[in-house]
Amino acid sequence: MSRDKKAVLEMAFRQIVGEGFVISDKETQKPYECDGLSMYCEESMLVVLPGTVDQLKEVIRLCRIHEVPVVTRGAGTGLSAGAMPAPDGIVLSTARLNKIIAIDEKARTARVQPGVRNISISEAAGRYGLYYAPDPSSQIACSIGGNVAENSGGVHCLKYGLTVHNVQKAELILVDGTEITLGGDGLDVPGFDLLALIIGSEGLLGVVTEITVRLLPRPESVQVVMAAFDDVTQAADAVGSIIAAGIIPAGLEMMDRYAISAAEDFCSAGYPKDAEALLLCEIDGSESEVHEHCARVAELFKTHAATSIRISASEEERTLLWKGRKSAFPAVGRISPDYYCMDGTIPRSKLAAVLTAMSEMSDHFGLRVANVFHAGDGNLHPLILFDNSVPGEFERAEAFGASILELCVSVGGCITGEHGVGMEKIRQMPIQFSDSEIALFHELKHCFDPAGLLNPGKGVPLLKHCQEYRAARQFA
Repeated sequence: MSRDKKAVLEMAFRQIVGEGFVISDKETQKPYECDGLSMYCEESMLVVLPGTVDQLKEVIRLCRIHEVPVVTRGAGTGLSAGAMPAPDGIVLSTARLNKIIAIDEKARTARVQPGVRNISISEAAGRYGLYYAPDPSSQIACSIGGNVAENSGGVHCLKYGLTVHNVQKAELILVDGTEITLGGDGLDVPGFDLLALIIGSEGLLGVVTEITVRLLPRPESVQVVMAAFDDVTQAADAVGSIIAAGIIPAGLEMMDRYAISAAEDFCSAGYPKDAEALLLCEIDGSESEVHEHCARVAELFKTHAATSIRISASEEERTLLWKGRKSAFPAVGRISPDYYCMDGTIPRSKLAAVLTAMSEMSDHFGLRVANVFHAGDGNLHPLILFDNSVPGEFERAEAFGASILELCVSVGGCITGEHGVGMEKIRQMPIQFSDSEIALFHELKHCFDPAGLLNPGKGVPLLKHCQEYRAARQFA
């Protein structure tokens, strides 16, 4: 883009959103060069921060007229390079659209703007004895708009579902400025379920401006059963046995020895550092139900040779046990200069086999891997440890990650559970999907965004590249 055109657009954006909410200098733009997956970076032309929906709509209208790409960004906590800027486009930040518009206690819903932090919804709903169930580890920072874009989950998604199961309605602006509402205030709406299509669409189809989420009543009782194991396979097998017994935990998480040690050193949660694997199983419901299920879970853990079992005796103890799990990602950062966080999903029955295969891959690539993940629904988050200052280590980490994703597909899983495809996994899309399926994705994209201005180059690969990606993997 010419310098003159950029200057004209910058002036126009400042008139729309205000003088202090357009970032043009490279130094101040630095925090917007990447999301949480900081290995993929790019400079944008401008960063624009609208403060109202009308301002946002006018910014999009101007971008469409001048054919300027738009990358919508929430809190920037994503882990797939989904918010990496387009060099000839703008970053459209929703950070200032951060109001909780209304909470309906009787309908158990909350209307919020996309910049509202995930945890803020539960904090606001708490006065009514309600909360918002999806709780990513980054919930203190991540925004609900970003959660919608990536279909985020969290430790409680096993029982209460992902974002798609907890959003009732969304309002969004299409690239031509059209405002549409998907979903509704009732339990069901007529027509195609376009709301589910938008959730997880990674900013490729429209810009969400308001979300109505479902709220749940706080359970009467909640306890966590923690079990340590000397063998990762035994812990993985214990996961399947809990579900097979007809018990659906609120959360069922697993950590291996690297993650256990790092988390314990980070926040002193009381984890046994000599364990090879750790399971955290949360049970909620009535007091009698929780007491019965905790006892049954403890017995199941014993049958799978758990070396120690502990049941939380207070809310403070339960919170501390979860603090260790939710601190695992930053904690692992203390034992390695860099790490590469992957995200793939597999059938629960394949957990033991996949973890064993990943251990073998670790030896092959010469890189350690720390596992901390949503075991109950098979959503893996292996953290590949490397040192970016050592030539070739990042490339090996990428290759290791690609092999893990291909392994997930080969056992009947998929290349993402809640982080999205973004730029990170676009080379694995042709392994998961056929050319005809990818062509259909492009047709859907074209229906919403004919000019291809919204988050270009993310999520869905160009068909002309698919054979190249497949061929590259065959000879890797």
